[in-house]
Amino acid sequence: MQHEIKVRPLNRWEFKPFGDIIEIDGHGESRSINDGFATRYHDLAHVDVNAAEGRPLINIFRGRPRPLPLTIHMMEKHPLGSQAFMPLHQNPFVIVVAPPGDGVNPMNLSAFITNGSQGVSYARGVWHFPLLVLGGEQDFLVIDRGGEGDNYEEHYFDNNEICLLALRHGDIC
Repeated sequence: MQHEIKVRPLNRWEFKPFGDIIEIDGHGESRSINDGFATRYHDLAHVDVNAAEGRPLINIFRGRPRPLPLTIHMMEKHPLGSQAFMPLHQNPFVIVVAPPGDGVNPMNLSAFITNGSQGVSYARGVWHFPLLVLGGEQDFLVIDRGGEGDNYEEHYFDNNEICLLALRHGDIC
């Protein structure tokens, strides 16, 4: 069965079951620092990396665009920690997520597009499609979990569970 996933603008209310949006617009707590020459936007996302004596890792991922239209053939999750992606360029990217659990029901996939300045932090165990950039190469600051334990699982859909992302090249701003 083929299922088409509609891509919606990323917003805090619809994304909350999957993690946190990292953005300064609409964020409640900020303060002036460094003698007024900087503003700190405080505690933007929950970082969960302590399971099994984990530690935070800071990485840079470079994403490359995939051909569109895109078939969502698999999902991944990190059962021992959260994973945050903050774009280093002001380019939108697409997020495909599903609730945590032992497997993934393709009917439960949700897709969002960022405004270019938003990042995301996937909560521990949330299923998500790998990095999905639009246009050209894009770099991301990634906060992830390091340490012992298996913090990566994949789920591949059966051939009868085809999910198409409802996004075409003409949809990209």
